Amino acid sequence: MNALNPKVDAYLIEGCGRCELGGTPQCKVHNWEEELELLRMIILDSGLTEELKWKVPCYTFQKNNILILAAFKEYCAISFFKGALLKDDYVILSKPGENTQAARLIKFTNLQEIEKVKTIIKAYIQEAIEIEKAGLKIDFKEKTKLIFPIEFQNKLDEIPELKMAFEALTPGRQRGYNLFFSAPKQSTTREARIEKCLQQILRGKGLND
Repeated sequence: MNALNPKVDAYLIEGCGRCELGGTPQCKVHNWEEELELLRMIILDSGLTEELKWKVPCYTFQKNNILILAAFKEYCAISFFKGALLKDDYVILSKPGENTQAARLIKFTNLQEIEKVKTIIKAYIQEAIEIEKAGLKIDFKEKTKLIFPIEFQNKLDEIPELKMAFEALTPGRQRGYNLFFSAPKQSTTREARIEKCLQQILRGKGLND
């Protein structure tokens, strides 16, 4: 089992990460001390290094973040940074929020739940380590699809090379062009701006490059 980090002790007891900075027992904000301690032992037994980042226990492999341990009002949880890449054969992972793309949680509300899936937790941790060893990345998707002015959409439809060049630009450059083209109220002004930028786009350049 890897070494305990004393900086993590305050969080497991109090849940605030401030006690090492002069906090008091009155700042206790969770009741998951026993559950967190058991999860801590399972995680450290899996070979991860214990650190304190963002005032929460963070577990790393070769300095790469694998998971965090967190206490909430209704539950405590293990949160995998690249949880979306885990197979989740036992269907125990959940999203922290509807639009979350990468992180996945395993939630617990008592010691019995943790004891029941100790072996499964270790298997998920080992899979997360293998994902990190392989250098796998999350394929982040744009949260919103760009809506182009009709003048620019027509150009993209008419000129395949332009469409290909525009799609090859970074999302930031695409948004920059779209804002620039969409701003004028007059169609003729929008068309003039688009014509002015065609060669810039075809060269793979951004609006201000």
